[in-house]
Amino acid sequence: MKKIQILIDNKNSWIIPYAESYCEKINQFGYICKIIYSHKDVEMGDVIILLSCEKKFNELSKNKYNIVVHESDLPQGKGWSPLTYQVLEGKNEIPITLFEASNDIDTGYIYFKDLIKLNGSELVDELREKQSKKTFELVDRFLNSYDKSVAHKQEGEETFYRRRDASSSRLDINKTIKDNFNLLRVVDNQKYPAFFIYKNQKYVLKIHKDG
Repeated sequence: MKKIQILIDNKNSWIIPYAESYCEKINQFGYICKIIYSHKDVEMGDVIILLSCEKKFNELSKNKYNIVVHESDLPQGKGWSPLTYQVLEGKNEIPITLFEASNDIDTGYIYFKDLIKLNGSELVDELREKQSKKTFELVDRFLNSYDKSVAHKQEGEETFYRRRDASSSRLDINKTIKDNFNLLRVVDNQKYPAFFIYKNQKYVLKIHKDG
């Protein structure tokens, strides 16, 4: 029986409910799956899935496989919030990569790649739903092939995305709503809402679909 651990070291991560549902599902198919929120609690096992981790995971010897899912065409788009950055770039097809974790972040051998397809109207909750669906489709693919999966080394030019913070949600008031729309799509109305500064005053905007 395969022991699967999912490490999410950010207890406020949006992906937690999706991970909980996935764990419940695969437990029904003979796996032993549990979610862990601290690196120190990782146990010996078969597969650990690193999701939404903010710290580097170093205990790679505890599990036979240490897999990561990253929303870019690695080695391009290493770093933080790759799906967000690509939405801001106006892309509607977002590459997603499942790879083996290594000592250097986002450099491990690649197992699979796929695409998250968007229509250009999704707001953050819809983006997250599509991201999580494709994430666990790739995890399923890996678990179903398990020891038969062949990984290959990353090749090509690497690029990096910097970490985003609340200031990243600032709108440019000199641009149109259309020009600002992709930024409005990726802001979180609760954690980091869109805002602008006018006459030394900060104004907050929240976005949702009507119907």
